[in-house]
Amino acid sequence: MNWYIQVLKNYAQFTGRARRSEYWYFALFNVIFMALAMGLDNVLGTTMYPLPYGYVYFIYAVVVIIPGLAVCVRRLHDIGKSGWMALICLIPIVGGIWLLVLLFTDSQEQSNKWGENPKIQISSV
Repeated sequence: MNWYIQVLKNYAQFTGRARRSEYWYFALFNVIFMALAMGLDNVLGTTMYPLPYGYVYFIYAVVVIIPGLAVCVRRLHDIGKSGWMALICLIPIVGGIWLLVLLFTDSQEQSNKWGENPKIQISSV
């Protein structure tokens, strides 16, 4: 949960690096909260007819879209790629798989142009 809150605190910070754990814990809690928002929409009766979600889900999705993009860009920086590589997911099928592989890739051990390795910074504290 701490990683999720840290990502929200760095709301629109597209510079720097993000560890795998920061990205994937954010993704995990994001999926959980989106499922809860869908459930809340169903309980409150605010769903939009053919869709299983409604206003609560859309409000939550709008709130977390910028932090989600920012942590994705920082994650790509951590492996030495430009944040623009996130656009690779626009290539049908192959692009999404490629981006997923990049997001699972381990950090660059040395510092790069986006900063020091966050694993080293945390372990030295």
